Amino acid sequence: QVQLVESGGALVQAGGSLRLSCAASGGAFSNYAMGWFRQAPGKERAFVARISRSGRGTYYTESVKGRFTISRDNARNTVYLQLSSLKSEDTAVYYCAASLILVPLKPEEYEYWGQGTQVTVSA
Repeated sequence: QVQLVESGGALVQAGGSLRLSCAASGGAFSNYAMGWFRQAPGKERAFVARISRSGRGTYYTESVKGRFTISRDNARNTVYLQLSSLKSEDTAVYYCAASLILVPLKPEEYEYWGQGTQVTVSA
């Protein structure tokens, strides 16, 4: 059983930056592909980014390309999401998730989820 705990969410002005962290425990972290998702008020949970087990492979949703960076430190059992050039539409609860599938393509393919961290971007 893997436990995931996100942190780093905050209220930030448009154009600002944040770094979210997701600390994992209870499993072999390097066996999991990791993903970040977000859920805005009144909307469904949406994919943001994912990173391969080794960290060499990353993939982003189109709206965050060039602004967000996903990374991981397998020695620290932590995955990060660097958010830059933030926009009001980035306001959401951000969740990290872990998957044993090599390249998870759907939320249903992630077995473990954190509780989320709130990011609010003010105009």
